[in-house]
Amino acid sequence: MGGLLVGAGIGHLTFAREEFLAQVPAFVPLNGDAVVVASGIIEISLGAALILLAKRRIPVGWVVALFFIAVFPGNIAQWVHAREAFGLDTDTKRLVRLFFQPLLVAAALWSTAAWRDRPRAR
Repeated sequence: MGGLLVGAGIGHLTFAREEFLAQVPAFVPLNGDAVVVASGIIEISLGAALILLAKRRIPVGWVVALFFIAVFPGNIAQWVHAREAFGLDTDTKRLVRLFFQPLLVAAALWSTAAWRDRPRAR
């Protein structure tokens, strides 16, 4: 998971920048390119934290899961506005992709054991 986040973050900053721009919702009151760069830096940071901060895996896992939830409106915007990116060139493909975002959230919690090892009220 950490390596995937670092790779995606590098993509935000380099070769896939325009593709990620297609996911910035129109309601975001910032320059789209700045949003792509900022989210790339965040992804690299989160990926590095997953790799380097094993002792902090539970809080980092929760932050990664929350990040995946926070970027979900971008995926919805890509579908609603029929923006082609990452090979998602039909409404059906863009819609199907939406159902994979909860799997990313679950993968973040599972791969870090954040859900299993979360603090529980007694």
